[in-house]
Amino acid sequence: MGCLGNLIWFLFGGIWLGLGWVLAGVLWCITIVGIPVGIQCFKFAQLSFFPFGKEVRYGGGAGTMLLNILWLIASGLLLAAEAALIGCLWSLTIIGIPIGMQCFKIARLALMPFGASVVTNS
Repeated sequence: MGCLGNLIWFLFGGIWLGLGWVLAGVLWCITIVGIPVGIQCFKFAQLSFFPFGKEVRYGGGAGTMLLNILWLIASGLLLAAEAALIGCLWSLTIIGIPIGMQCFKIARLALMPFGASVVTNS
């Protein structure tokens, strides 16, 4: 399902989610202070373009939590709402449920991206 799922995902919504992350990364990279946040956005844009076969693991500490709060206010809510809306639309059909689940994975990531890492399933 990985290759076919990623192809269907990319053509029918993944490109927009990935471009949202790229736009957020570019906006964060405008300032020197925001470059680490922008780099994180680019990492997750890669996941948003092709999410099948990848898993997100969460961790972190107090510094990560503070950065996640700043992120949530500045960019996270819009990206999470976009992913959740697309996920709800895909989940209306039985065939679209796996793609909807990937959208919800990305929506959760949009709420708490710092301290998260992407792991490829073998």
